Amino acid sequence: MARDPYLELGVSRGASADEIRKAFRKLAKQYHPDTNPGDKKAEDKFKQVSAAFDILGDAEKKKKFDAGEIDADGRETMRGFGGGQGPFGGGFNRGGFGRGGGAGDGPEIDLNDLFGDILGRNRGAGGGGGGFGGGFSAKGADVRARLDIDLEESIKGGKKRVAFSDGRTIDVTIPAGAQEGQTLRLKGQGSPGRGGNGDALIELAVKPHPIYRKEGEHLVMDLPVSVPDAVLGGKVEAPTPDGPVNVTVPKGANSGSKLRLKGRGLADAKGHRGDLYARLIVTLPETIDEDLEKFAQAWREQKPYTPKRR
Repeated sequence: MARDPYLELGVSRGASADEIRKAFRKLAKQYHPDTNPGDKKAEDKFKQVSAAFDILGDAEKKKKFDAGEIDADGRETMRGFGGGQGPFGGGFNRGGFGRGGGAGDGPEIDLNDLFGDILGRNRGAGGGGGGFGGGFSAKGADVRARLDIDLEESIKGGKKRVAFSDGRTIDVTIPAGAQEGQTLRLKGQGSPGRGGNGDALIELAVKPHPIYRKEGEHLVMDLPVSVPDAVLGGKVEAPTPDGPVNVTVPKGANSGSKLRLKGRGLADAKGHRGDLYARLIVTLPETIDEDLEKFAQAWREQKPYTPKRR
C-alpha cells in the first residue's frame, strides 16, 4: 500500500490546494526521470509523489480520502462488513446471514459468495444467492504529469513526449493557444481497474522566454537599434514567435519608444492573438572609434541639449 499522501508530499492535512500543488511541483522537479537519468530510487520517488498528488490534487478524491472512503492507492475501502451487527441489522457468521444475530431464520448466504459478488469476482445477475446483481467494479486511478512547454509551442501547438508516474512515456499533442496551468486529459491512459482504465492528466507549464515578456495577452520585448537608425529612421529586423520580420524605426526614435506588431502576441484557446510590442533601445557600438568620438565631442560643444526625464 502507498504511504499517506500527505506524508509523501510533506504537507499538513490542513494544506491548501495551492500549497499541495507547490509541494508536488518541487518534488516532481527534483525527482523527475529526465533530471535523474538511470537513478532507480529517484524514479521510484517520482512515482510515489505523483501517486500522492493524484489523490490530493483531485478535490473529490481528497475529500474521499479524508473521509476514509478510499485508501492511499485510490481504492475504495470496505465499510460496515466487520463483526457485530453490520449494516443489515443482524450479525454475520461463517454459516450464513441472519443466524444467531437476532434476525430470525433468513436465507443462508455464504460470506465468501457475498464478498465475491461485491468485488465482481464470480456472480452476475441470477447467479444464485446474494442478490447483488453484477457486483462492484472500480475504475483505475488517474495518473498525473507536469509538462514544460516553450512559449512558441503554447501559441502554435505541437507534440511533446511526457513521462508519467507509472514509468510510461507518451507523445502528447499540445493544442494551439495552450495556457499556463491548463490540464490535458487523456482518456483511458491511466492505471487499469476492474471498471476500466483511469485517465492521464497533464498540467502544462509555459517556460520563461529569453526575449519576450508576457503582459496579459500581449508580449513585450526590447529591440536594440543603432544610433544612425534612431536618428535617420530605417528598417531593422525584429524577432517574433512566428519568425523574424522587418519593422520601420521612425526618424528621431528614442529609447523607450514602442512599435506595435499586431497579432504577433499570445494566443487564446479560440486562436485569437494579442500583439507584440517592441521597446526600442538605442545602442552604441561596443567599440567607439575615433570619428564617432570626434563627432560626439563637436555635437556636445555646438548643440548641447538635456534629455527629457521620462
